[in-house]
Amino acid sequence: MLRILLVDDNALARSAIKAALQQHSEWVVVGEASSGRQALDSFRHHKPQITVMDFKMPGMNGLEAARRLTERDPEVRILMITTDPSNQLEQEAKRAGIKGLCPKDEMHCLENAIDVVISGGTYFSQEAA
Repeated sequence: MLRILLVDDNALARSAIKAALQQHSEWVVVGEASSGRQALDSFRHHKPQITVMDFKMPGMNGLEAARRLTERDPEVRILMITTDPSNQLEQEAKRAGIKGLCPKDEMHCLENAIDVVISGGTYFSQEAA
């Protein structure tokens, strides 16, 4: 089973993404968090194989949370989701140690990206285009 941590401050979005992810019989969302700070604690507690994290969150955003997780564990696999993808955000995500970035409104991107990242690759929409 692929253990996934899902981080998004929007409960409705988190619920929809979780439902889509769990359509895969080999994927399980082992934890959820609604902020970057909660993500750090949830990561420690649940030890996911991949973390799907929103960019825009109050307090600590997804980039800062990713930086902190990567400092703790350079092998961590983080996939960022956002409503506003851009080349600049992709560059910042790469520098933060994030392995992929997908628009929130493209669920097929998220599913493909998880497969690529879990296999050791990176998935950024500009590369995939």
